[in-house]
Amino acid sequence: MRALDRIEAALLDQRGHLFAWVPVFLALGVGGYFLLRVEPATWVLGLCAGAGAVMLVFQRRLGAAWGPPLAAVALILLGVAVAGARAHQVSAPVLSFRYYGPVEGRIIGIDRSASDAVRLTLDRVVLSRTSPDRTPERVRVSLHGEQGFITPTPGMTVILTGHLSPPQGAVEPGGFDFRRHSWFLRLGAVGYTRTPVLMLEPPEGGLFVFRARMALSAKVQAALPGETGAFAAAVMTGDRSGMGQDTLEALRQSNLAHLLAISGLHMGLLAGFVFAALRLGFLLWPAAALRLPVKKLAAGGAMLVAGFYLALSGGNVATERAFVMAAVALGAVIVDRRALSLRAVAMAALIVLILRPEALLGPGFQMSFAATAALVAVFGALRDLDMEWVPRWVRPILAVVISSAVAGAATAPVGMAHFNQAAHYGLLANLVSVPLMGVLVMPAAVVSACLLPFGLEGVALWFMGLGLDWILLVATTVSGWEGAVGQVTSPGPWVLPMLALGMLFLMLWQGRVRLAGLGPVALALALWAGADRPGVLVAEDGALMGVLGPEGRALSKPKGAGFVAGVWLENDGDAAEQAEAATRWPGGGVLRELSYGARTFRHAQGKRGLTALLETGCAAEEIVVTTADLEGRELACDVYDPQRLRQTGAMSFDLEEGRLVRRTAAEYAGDRLWTGAPRKKLQLASAE
Repeated sequence: MRALDRIEAALLDQRGHLFAWVPVFLALGVGGYFLLRVEPATWVLGLCAGAGAVMLVFQRRLGAAWGPPLAAVALILLGVAVAGARAHQVSAPVLSFRYYGPVEGRIIGIDRSASDAVRLTLDRVVLSRTSPDRTPERVRVSLHGEQGFITPTPGMTVILTGHLSPPQGAVEPGGFDFRRHSWFLRLGAVGYTRTPVLMLEPPEGGLFVFRARMALSAKVQAALPGETGAFAAAVMTGDRSGMGQDTLEALRQSNLAHLLAISGLHMGLLAGFVFAALRLGFLLWPAAALRLPVKKLAAGGAMLVAGFYLALSGGNVATERAFVMAAVALGAVIVDRRALSLRAVAMAALIVLILRPEALLGPGFQMSFAATAALVAVFGALRDLDMEWVPRWVRPILAVVISSAVAGAATAPVGMAHFNQAAHYGLLANLVSVPLMGVLVMPAAVVSACLLPFGLEGVALWFMGLGLDWILLVATTVSGWEGAVGQVTSPGPWVLPMLALGMLFLMLWQGRVRLAGLGPVALALALWAGADRPGVLVAEDGALMGVLGPEGRALSKPKGAGFVAGVWLENDGDAAEQAEAATRWPGGGVLRELSYGARTFRHAQGKRGLTALLETGCAAEEIVVTTADLEGRELACDVYDPQRLRQTGAMSFDLEEGRLVRRTAAEYAGDRLWTGAPRKKLQLASAE
């Protein structure tokens, strides 16, 4: 009974601080939904929603001590229901075969691929000899070959001859599942074209915001040519299609890439500048200053401008999240509450999780709320300290240093886990760049937008360009320093959740017991330090194999499957390029082999490789991967041809207690909405 009394007393001590835990338990339910291997039936989701709602109502009768635990269970159930409802809401056809032929559609998105090719997202898709119920709602096509016959414009209906295929699964078991990501984007097929894209119909009515965004982007880039103009367009409109890959890589390696995305920093700077400008304007008008609630009016005006910025930027997940956070802070000002508090952060997280629960899995959500929660917690603690001994002129500088250090420390584990890189000089780069973003770039962007209708935006854009030139100079300089970037091995699947829960307990729990949160944090870091990578990896189409050895992962070929090779090496924490990693695999030719433990793995590349395999034969203990179908031929060894790999997806092999253990991407993905459950055999279709 003493233990129960202590638990009850501890819960009573948390009264007034429990709301911050609401999004945490809702997120546990959302995460639980995505961890399921089998898609729950709709009646199960309804049961979770109903049971959660009943529990939330009933928990009030249990009092302040035992009501919160029941509310926590209710929120977990509601999280499962919310995530499941969202997955069904975005349901759209996914291409079930490989397609080659004419593709017709309306342009609703323009960006660039990782290979720096222009990429179009199309809706109103028409595919030859494909019924509407099998035609994807949206497709994304990268433009290669000879182009330039048209200038892609929002709302334009285009026609092209392209290759399309369903979104691919994870490149290794347990890895990032692009099919799930595409499902929530309603993206039913991806592909490319090497033939010219032609206009079928000019832009019609609709897509007004998209057109305005691209028009503003073009105007900005015309006034500020080169990478500076592309950077300015990205900051003002969210259009990154003009950014070169070298510039993007320099920003990533210097930890300044967050200045490119319209995120919390941009939204906060914009809202803060507009709020200050409106408040000052009202105060300079005596009649308004004496009779009107100036502060609240300024907050309302700043919220409207932030909403316009959200719409203009295209309304992606990161910008929506930033707007919600800014709106909550400004709303708190309007209702006379503290603008920045853990309660406000919790409210923003709750809104985002309800509207887009899939955002929980992305680095944007994790990094944004990690930084915001850490900053609010740290500056909340500093507010209670006596800082009178610090000279006034030093305080702004100290605030910038502390905020950069805290935000960097909070987001570093998330960034390293998702991107396998650590920017060693990122703090220095941010210290000399972020202040300029606040005092010059964003104010100049707001002024230029206000002057744009009058054609007077040139001077403001020139000042904005000065600030962006400095940031680009910092990025290229810092990224070029020796040791600027360190490679990080991917952590196990439970490391980030454990780290997050430990840090949340440390920040949200009241009292000395909060120090218990350091336990999960230390355990997570220890698990990360000892993380093991798969011994053997096989691509889902059999085009590449990788065997881990003393020098790193040896790849079975120096070219081809470059994306898969890059992800494998990044996850290994290996800075080598594919060609270098291929030299670790001894021998050459179309039939290559390498030992792992006591087993031999062979890679037969193409029909010539299969022919060589059939001529030499193979032993029962060998494992062979071939890119050509066996077509009914039988061999003594364990063979994975394309037909078999379609069922398994990417594979890994590991030695565990002297036994070879196989894991497949299909096992990790399970039978979910985005995997096409029940799984269908991939077929090749060619349309004339």
